[in-house]
Amino acid sequence: MNTKKTIITYGTFDMFHQGHLRLLERAKALGDYLIVGVTDENYDRSRGKLNVVENTETRMEAIKALDFVDKVILETSKKQKAEDMVKYNVDIFAIGDDWIGTFDYLNEFTHVEYLARTKGISSTLLRQNNFDIIELGIVGLGSDTTAFIDEATHVPNLNIKRIYSPDLAALKQYTEKSTHIDYGHDNYDDFLDTDIVAVYIDTTLEQHYPLIKKALMAKKHVLCENPLALHKSELRELLSLAKKEEVLLLSALRTAFLPAFNQLLSELDKGLIGDVKEVRATRTTLYKEKDYPDNFMAQGATNILSSYPSLLVNKILGKSKDITFFDQGTEGYDVSNLIISKHKGGAIGISNVATGIKSEGDAVISGTKGYVYIPEPWWITKQFHVRFEDEHKSQTFKYEFDGCGLRYMIAEFASLIQRGERKSQMLSPQDMISINRVLLEYNERKFKELKEAE
Repeated sequence: MNTKKTIITYGTFDMFHQGHLRLLERAKALGDYLIVGVTDENYDRSRGKLNVVENTETRMEAIKALDFVDKVILETSKKQKAEDMVKYNVDIFAIGDDWIGTFDYLNEFTHVEYLARTKGISSTLLRQNNFDIIELGIVGLGSDTTAFIDEATHVPNLNIKRIYSPDLAALKQYTEKSTHIDYGHDNYDDFLDTDIVAVYIDTTLEQHYPLIKKALMAKKHVLCENPLALHKSELRELLSLAKKEEVLLLSALRTAFLPAFNQLLSELDKGLIGDVKEVRATRTTLYKEKDYPDNFMAQGATNILSSYPSLLVNKILGKSKDITFFDQGTEGYDVSNLIISKHKGGAIGISNVATGIKSEGDAVISGTKGYVYIPEPWWITKQFHVRFEDEHKSQTFKYEFDGCGLRYMIAEFASLIQRGERKSQMLSPQDMISINRVLLEYNERKFKELKEAE
């Protein structure tokens, strides 16, 4: 008869310290076989934990290095604890006493034991003591500026007090109303020559390239609304410059950093719906009804909106082989564009963007075993439905979050700076090149057509 007693515990284990070690030792002392669940980075952020410094792999390796730990698993969802207790025939679930009462419901599956924490030490204190505050400056008075500043207050170790805009009147009006901004600058060089270490850029699209370039040359980390540039040569130049100056350059595509979006990609990688053969995504907004200025509209639907469906298509299907455009517009710019791209294995991407036509903003990912439906607005992904031929197998994934979703993007940006990393796994430089290929190729073709017409 096997009398081995199995213990399980879970944690983030960020910046592994003596408190973690002692808790795990106490857990092992309760039995014979210790299983440790390390929370996935995406799961941590989905439950509002935005201050984790180390990535998932680093934290898991720290636990695996302990000779008294028998098994290390990855925790990716709230429901997993109960499933693991049944799966591994767990005798005791051990957890820190700062969670007293929270997990009493799991007594239905096993015995819950709350263990005393080591006083005077925690990952939070270590983060406060070992990492400087990131001073971030805002460039431009864009549509997302206020929302960005508000969301940034939820990201630890980040401070925003400076803003730049060449529009002195608008700058003065904004700073007088803002409860966060202390300093307004109408000179970009003076703005960069301050204590800021990073900038967030939200301006008209044609201003992105020169503003990013100057910030990178000043050795500032850059988070900029997409697209980073409107021409292929400019984008590659910026990415090369960021690498040379050893600073981070990241597109501010909030969708790429949302917990539900990353869970979707993870499930697809596991073969949830078989081989994906088609991705359809629509993003339309009637900006005229929102009183956006004409010069904003003149940037064109492809430049303004195509990055979002391109993100979904390229993250799932990979780099496109061929792109066909079906654009409409009589005012000198495109008000809509149906974009069809071909990918490896014969897969097709279908992106529909428009600023003058309204359509349902949903997305459908079709595979050989089933399909995924993401309801509007799919680009602020909170849930997705998985559907099969046998409707009884269908399921829904839901991830509620506070705010407008910007905080997950800001948290990733801040975390990468703290780690000294220059590439995001959620949105790598290669991802940014692939995603922007659509609008860059569209602009190149339009430029060629204008030259030929002259």
